[in-house]
Amino acid sequence: MLSSPSASIDISLRTQEGLCVLTHHPLNVDEIISSVSDDTAGATAVFIGTTRNSFKGKVVTRLEYQAYSKLAIKTMADIIRSAHKLASHSDEATSQIISCLIRCTVHHRLGTVPVGEPSIVIAVSSPHRKEAFAACELILEEVKLKAQIWKREYYEGENEEEAEWKANG
Repeated sequence: MLSSPSASIDISLRTQEGLCVLTHHPLNVDEIISSVSDDTAGATAVFIGTTRNSFKGKVVTRLEYQAYSKLAIKTMADIIRSAHKLASHSDEATSQIISCLIRCTVHHRLGTVPVGEPSIVIAVSSPHRKEAFAACELILEEVKLKAQIWKREYYEGENEEEAEWKANG
């Protein structure tokens, strides 16, 4: 009998506003950062979320991530699209909408993420640092709040079967 396919599949979605990736493979931070580089960018903001070795006094051995990938990737793309809209402003002199973001990318790891390895990398390029920082933080908080991604923390000395899935927030 065949088992049903996992909802946590590797998937990517490129839109006009950026790239979103869900993958079981280790995240290549340098490659992700260079994917948003642009000669018109005066700033690149990056957030790298890593598995830390402790949480609330417990020793963390690893994290595990699961996603409803086909929906999560669309949610992540919507978040990037919203960040672009929020970072745009009107130039009254030319009646044009000017985007303050150039490129955005969000990569989230699935499966087991050992201590010290990145589970999420967000990179944003912009003409100015203020917009890049703000967009990077907005995207992070929205992904944690809205994307259909769950995590499970494993602690030293605890029964692994008792580890619970919880929202990624």
